[in-house]
Amino acid sequence: MLPMKTFRIALTRTYLVTINAENEFKARLFSEYYLGNSPDLSDNKIRREKNFYIENIKMVYNEAQEI
Repeated sequence: MLPMKTFRIALTRTYLVTINAENEFKARLFSEYYLGNSPDLSDNKIRREKNFYIENIKMVYNEAQEI
């Protein structure tokens, strides 16, 4: 494996979520809470083949913008 450096990347994504809920407040709350953290979908085989490793994923912003 080649030597690796560590990089911190700010990655911004926008999702349009269709959700059924009792009211707007709960719709916002549930969409933020249950969709907030994205898992690391890489596995050991991919990491070795492409020579990378995702050390940490930390959510720093997660807010529903409009309904």
